[in-house]
Amino acid sequence: MALETLSPDWEFDRLDDGSQKIHAEVQLKNYGKFLEEYTSQLKRIEDALDDSVGDVWDFSLDPIALKLLPYEQSSLLELIKTENKAMYEHLGELLTILITLDEIIDNHATLKDHWTMYKRLLKSVHHNPSKFGIQEDKLKPFEKLLLKLECQLLDGMIFQACIEQQFDSLNGGVSVSKNSTFAEEFAHTLRTAFANVEAKLGEPSEIDQRDKYVGICGLFVLHFQIFRTVDKKFYKSLLDVCKKVPAITLTANIIWFADNFLIQKIPAAAKLLDKKSIHTVKTQRENFLQQRAQSLTKDMQSYYVFVSSWMTKMESILSKEQRTAKFSEDLSNRCNVFIQGFLYAYSLSTTIKTTMNLYMTMQKPMTKTSVKALCRLVELLKAIEHMFYRRSMVVADSVTHIIQHLQYQALHSISVAKKRVISDKKYSEQRLDVLSALVLAENTLNGPSTRQRRLIVSLALSVGTQMKTFKDEELFPLQLVLKKLDLISELTERVRAQCDCCFLYWHRAVFPIYLDDVYENAVDSARLHHLLDKLCKEIEKDLRLSVHTHLKLDDRNPFRVGMKDLAHFFFLNPIRFFNRFIDIKAYVTHYLDKTFYNLTTVALHDWATYSEMRNLATQRYGLSMTEAHLPSQTLEQGLDVLEIMRNIHVFVSRYLYNLNNQIFIERTSNNKHLNTINIRHIANSIRTHGTGIMNTTVNFTYQFLRKKFYIFSQFMYDEHIKSRLIKDIRFFREVKDQNDHKYPFERADKFNRGIRKLGITPDGQSYLDQFRQLISQIGNAMGYVRMIRSGGLHCCSSAIRQLDSVLSDLTRNFAEGTEYFKMLVDVFAPEFRSPKNMHLRNFYIIVPPLTLNFVEHSISCKEKLNKKNKSGAAFTDDGFAMGVAYILKLLDQYQEFDSLHWFQSVREKYVKEIRAVAKQQNVQSTNQDEKLLQTMNLTHKRLEVCLQEFELLYFSLSSARIFFRADKTAAEESQEKKEKEEESGKTSNGDLSNSTPAEPVVK
Repeated sequence: MALETLSPDWEFDRLDDGSQKIHAEVQLKNYGKFLEEYTSQLKRIEDALDDSVGDVWDFSLDPIALKLLPYEQSSLLELIKTENKAMYEHLGELLTILITLDEIIDNHATLKDHWTMYKRLLKSVHHNPSKFGIQEDKLKPFEKLLLKLECQLLDGMIFQACIEQQFDSLNGGVSVSKNSTFAEEFAHTLRTAFANVEAKLGEPSEIDQRDKYVGICGLFVLHFQIFRTVDKKFYKSLLDVCKKVPAITLTANIIWFADNFLIQKIPAAAKLLDKKSIHTVKTQRENFLQQRAQSLTKDMQSYYVFVSSWMTKMESILSKEQRTAKFSEDLSNRCNVFIQGFLYAYSLSTTIKTTMNLYMTMQKPMTKTSVKALCRLVELLKAIEHMFYRRSMVVADSVTHIIQHLQYQALHSISVAKKRVISDKKYSEQRLDVLSALVLAENTLNGPSTRQRRLIVSLALSVGTQMKTFKDEELFPLQLVLKKLDLISELTERVRAQCDCCFLYWHRAVFPIYLDDVYENAVDSARLHHLLDKLCKEIEKDLRLSVHTHLKLDDRNPFRVGMKDLAHFFFLNPIRFFNRFIDIKAYVTHYLDKTFYNLTTVALHDWATYSEMRNLATQRYGLSMTEAHLPSQTLEQGLDVLEIMRNIHVFVSRYLYNLNNQIFIERTSNNKHLNTINIRHIANSIRTHGTGIMNTTVNFTYQFLRKKFYIFSQFMYDEHIKSRLIKDIRFFREVKDQNDHKYPFERADKFNRGIRKLGITPDGQSYLDQFRQLISQIGNAMGYVRMIRSGGLHCCSSAIRQLDSVLSDLTRNFAEGTEYFKMLVDVFAPEFRSPKNMHLRNFYIIVPPLTLNFVEHSISCKEKLNKKNKSGAAFTDDGFAMGVAYILKLLDQYQEFDSLHWFQSVREKYVKEIRAVAKQQNVQSTNQDEKLLQTMNLTHKRLEVCLQEFELLYFSLSSARIFFRADKTAAEESQEKKEKEEESGKTSNGDLSNSTPAEPVVK
């Protein structure tokens, strides 16, 4: 019943709306097709087996297709009924196929799982047929069909079902099981075939004896199933083979154990054996694997010598021109070389498959040495295949001549035997059969050496060799010639089958180990071609270390660490990989060009380093590198004003301001360089976006300052801070007359140290450190506003030189350009000076401890510049001075701060200490106490550094105060503003009075 005809009715998986079929229906149809074809093929095998056993022989040969003469046709048909050796051999091949199918299904866990899921799907259909749009009466026949398929195919009983057929005719015909002659012939044929196979198993000349052994085991089980008798001696002989051949690979990763098979299929015979014998077989298997692991390396070396020698001989023979005088000798040599190559391939393939599959089946760990040896054997196997492929044209031409030569040798032997039969005048029916068989063999050999013709020759000679037609010294050479003819006629197919390494798919876990080994032994680079990524990185690493040898990053002494020459990989020709060609040299060159170009674009200052690496790659590895043609320095663009404006909170925290040079420097960077922002960068951005961006930037700065001043106010309002500041103000008022109106250094130092008691952050910062950072960020924002103004002027001056038409636009945008600081003061000052923010009036008294904190931080940052770990290093931070000056202006507290005479107090304190240390140095120099003198020198140096930092801060603060007109108080500025307004009003009135009246209009 074909499933295609039922497909419209078997729509299991339609949705309710009938618009879509899901995967299960497609799977169902595909499964059905597969199982139907599979079952029909097995049925044909069973029928052939049934007929062959019942009728002794049933083989379809078409004499007409063979173009034989009429009398030869009748001889052939008679011949087929008399000789059964080939029939048993082919029957064994059929049983081997069934055994293989059983083993595949038994080892295929995924197939079993999917079959279970498929049956579960059908159950869901059975519970609710209407949902899938199917009639319930159609389900039961289908389920029966599936059950039948499962029993036939998926239960692993294909072989068992085949041999358990009813071979006896039920209608009184032939009784197979009671035919003693047939039973004796069957057993004799098995023993003869086994004797021939056993002699060759494990020998260098082994060709297909393992497959025949599987067939013999299958035939032995069939014999037992039919006749129910067991030859204990023969059974033991079959098991003894397991000591020599512990396992046989049927296909891919499917491995077959003869002992398990025979014990399972003939349990009655297994009982006759003692358990020790059975256990010995399994122990022998483990010993075999252990011995093979120990001898693998040695075997690999031997095979390497043999295959290398064979390849040399093959190349030599095929390269020579064939001599006319010794043509037959040359053909014999070529034939022997071809067969030797096939025998090496068979031996290698058997060794690799048996060992790897045994490891996997027995779940034994494989050593690294074994993996490398097995993979090397795979290389040799593929080398043999490649040798045949590379010389395929010459091999194909030679094979044709060799076949003709072998046929000639066989015909010569047969003709001698035929003459001997004809010369005997005593004719009989049997002698005529022998003569007819020899004639048939002669005629069949005169033609192409197809498989069918060779089979007929084999059958014919089975009859033709009777009655001592051939002498013993003639028969063996003839059999040898026919074996060679079989091999040479199918040389290409046999070599391809033995060199097929698809089984490695199930052992792909070994590849990483093997690839690492190949890469480590780069001298033998031609062994493998799939290490490109690792090779690229290793070449790049080698070039980097060679260029940076002055850094002494690694020990590169070849006498101590060894030397690996990777240049061997670049001598390989392009590799064909399926439908692609891979050029290793071009691949690595492209990788290096791409890498060097990308890294140069990221860090343009490294262009010289990568240029040197290119030159080194050319000299050391012969690579033709491409120049990057990138500029050797950055363009004058820098960070864009828009980017800074949108992320001004990030900018002021990551960049440090330098007041004198008007430049911002990045605080830290993951690269080898620090980014800077200067006036030219700002001017370029203004030129790009237009001058209108300046006012927008000031507005963004205003929004940012609002948020920061809120935090500033919270800090100043804190009870702990406010109480300390009020206490310090009261203290200064009490002692200022005694201290010459100078704020005591010790008081500020006490505040700076005491505030740490309030708590510190996880990275060790106190509240005063965070307050200092807040003021620095405010100062950085003001510095950025100043830079915007300077960049605008720079852009303006450049534009004026080129275009007069932009004057009006520039005048409008810069009308208030110089008033940016004044605007930012005026907008915040009323709020800062209002009575409700009286807590801010204490700011001036916190400036001394703030400066102390800043100087300590500044000295720490500058000291880190000389250390290897430069994290946190800096040489400028004028944002603090800018922020202090701005806030003092907002609070109108310049006079209050100046009244502290703080910097004079600091200077006097340090000068006094420096003089005291110098005096002690003079005293200790006479005492010659070196350690104490060294300590005093360090103290003297530290005091000078601190004094220098305070003076630098004083100069920066004095410069910053100029921007905010520190010479005038808020009252003086308001008075000046009123005077200017009055003057401008008088000027405008005077202009109106001096203007002439308009003349009357003339009509």
